[in-house]
Amino acid sequence: MWKIWLLLVAAIVAELIGTTSLKLSDGMSKLLPTASFVLTYALSFWLLSIVLKRMEVSVAYAVWAGAGTALMAVIGIVLFGESISPLKLVSIVLIVLGVIGLNLA
Repeated sequence: MWKIWLLLVAAIVAELIGTTSLKLSDGMSKLLPTASFVLTYALSFWLLSIVLKRMEVSVAYAVWAGAGTALMAVIGIVLFGESISPLKLVSIVLIVLGVIGLNLA
C-alpha cells in the first residue's frame, strides 16, 4: 500500500510543479513554463489514475486536491509573495484537517 501512497505523493508534486509553471507561463505566453505545465499536469493525472485503481476515490482525490491546494497556498506565499493573513492560515489548517479526517473515516 505504501507504493500507492508514494504514487499519490508524486502526483501531488507533479500538480504543484504544473500549477507553478502555469503561474510562470504569463498566460501561456512563455513556451518553457507552458510546456512544463502541460507535461506535469498530464503526469499528475496519469499517476492519479493509477492510484485510483487501488484506493477509494474519496480518499485519493481529497488528499490530491487538499494537499495540492494547501501546499500551493504556501508556495504562493513563499515564492510569489502573496498575502498572508490569519484567515488564510486557518483555512490552510482546515484543509489539512479535512484531508486527515477523510483518511481516518
